[in-house]
Order: sequence, then structure tokens, then C-alpha cells
Amino acid sequence: MTASPRVASAAATSPAVRGGIAIALVSAVTFGSSGTMAKALITAGWSPGGAVLVRLSGGALVLLAIAAVRARTWWPLPRGAVRIVVAYGVVATAGTQLAYFNAVERLDVAVALMLEFSAPVLLLAWSSLRTRRTPAATTLAGAAAAVAGLVLVLEPWGVGGLDLVGVGWGLLAAVFLATFFTLGERARDTVPVMVLAAGGTAVGAVTMLVAGAVGLVPIEVAAVTTEVAGRSTSWLVPALWLALVATAVAYLTGIAAVARLGQRVSSFVALSEVLAAVLIAWAVLAERPGLPQLVGGAVLVAGIAAVQRGEQPPGATPSPAA
Repeated sequence: MTASPRVASAAATSPAVRGGIAIALVSAVTFGSSGTMAKALITAGWSPGGAVLVRLSGGALVLLAIAAVRARTWWPLPRGAVRIVVAYGVVATAGTQLAYFNAVERLDVAVALMLEFSAPVLLLAWSSLRTRRTPAATTLAGAAAAVAGLVLVLEPWGVGGLDLVGVGWGLLAAVFLATFFTLGERARDTVPVMVLAAGGTAVGAVTMLVAGAVGLVPIEVAAVTTEVAGRSTSWLVPALWLALVATAVAYLTGIAAVARLGQRVSSFVALSEVLAAVLIAWAVLAERPGLPQLVGGAVLVAGIAAVQRGEQPPGATPSPAA
């Protein structure tokens, strides 16, 4: 027996659903601000690794404190949970952020994020090769649209040409984000989402510390003046924003949105992160996108939405991109 259209419509517009969508939008906007605040620090002399370290370590402190309050309800963790959290922290969290911030150093924030957002298309291609199964026509059309949109975003015919190193970092971020999605899906029935978020950021922060200590990743931070929205301000402003807002608040609101809306609806609302990143970078860094990039971004997001709708199972776990 199915609900009548009137009942379904009433449920879709209930206060709980509207509140869930509002929370999901807050999560998307706060996640979308990370690239802009990282670039403010990088432009002032920080290394991308330094920005990642501050973001993950500060965010981890908040998330671990909240997770500790509810630890009794999760402990002991299921067998294999620690291994998943470690992999999630090293590859999916630290790896994704480092690649994205390196892309942001060389490209506009919006372009770097859109490159990273091509992850669902990479997952689709990998799944098709591994299973030898041809996706549905609508899914293939969505993938083609996403690729076409990405070409418009990159504007390879532009006067300045492509920064291939920046594009490479952006595509590497997409690969890591695909791993982010995959590990998140594996953890869905094993690791509580709050444990995954808190543990992942903590492991990611430790990974960056170790990588910096042995010289694998340059970690450069400094008490410098940064430019935010055309005004000179202390480095503390973008640094604290990265840690507290773009990480702790973003994760917590993302978790709350999934609890209210379910994972599939939340994943579609999360696509608004691209628009948020464009507007924030425009307002704070004066990175104004051209018409081809705006059109390409819209086509890219529409294509990714089609891929997600066609391929994502009802229980799939949407993970934040930035």
C-alpha cells in the first residue's frame, strides 16, 4: 500500500523536513567555505599542508570532545572498525584535503572544487570496469554532461591556458574523494558516523603531523596578516574558521541533516556546496567566475545529480567533499 500524493506532499513539506533541508544547506555552505579560507592563508604564505593540519587538528578537538560524551553508547566498537577509521583518516580525509588545498593554491577555488566533485563519475567508471556492467542510459547521459561541464569550467581554450599541475591536484582530490565515498559506504553498518568523523579527522591530523615531521609534506604556518573580503585581518580569522566552522560545524550539521532527511536526500542537497563555494570565493577573494564556468558548473552539478540518482543505492552514505 502506498501513500497518496497528498500525504506524500505533506510529508515532504513537514517542518522536520524543512528543518533538515535548512541544516543540510548550512552544512553545504560551511564545507564550501573551506577552500576560500585555506586560500586566504596560502596566499599569505602558509603551505597547503599547514592549512590542512590546522583544519583537521582544530576540528578533531571539537569532534572528539563531542564524541567522548556519547562514547558509552558506541563502546566497544565492532571488530574491524579501527582499521576502517584509520584508512578513512589517512586516505579519505588527509589525502583529499591535501590534494584539494594544493589545487586551490594554483586554481580558482570553484574550479578546484568542481574538479574534486567529479568523483562520482570516476566511481561510475571504476564500477563499470570492475563489474563489466553498462550503466543505465540516464546515468551515462549524466556522466557525459558532467564531463562536458568540467571542460567548460576548465576553459582549456582560454588565454592563460591550463595549469596542468593544479588540474592534476584537483583530479587527485577527486580520486581521494571517491575513496572517501567508498570507505564511508563500507563503514555505514560498522562504525557510528560520529566516530567516523571524529576519528577520521584525528587520524588525518596525526598523519599530517607525521608527514610534515619526516619531510614528506611541507608544513608552513606563520602569524601573518591575511586578506579576507578586501580587508586585512589576523591569520586567526581564516584559521579558526577552517577548524571550527568549515570542519566541526560542517560535519555536525551534515550528520544532523542525514538523521533528519536520510542519506539520499542529504546527498542531493549537498551538491549546493558548489554554488556556495563559488559565491564565497567571489565575495571573499574576488574570484569572479566567467560565463562558461557558471554554465559548466551548472551542467556539471546536474550531471552528477543524474549519476547519483541512477547509481546510488538508497542506503549509500554521502560524504562531504571539501
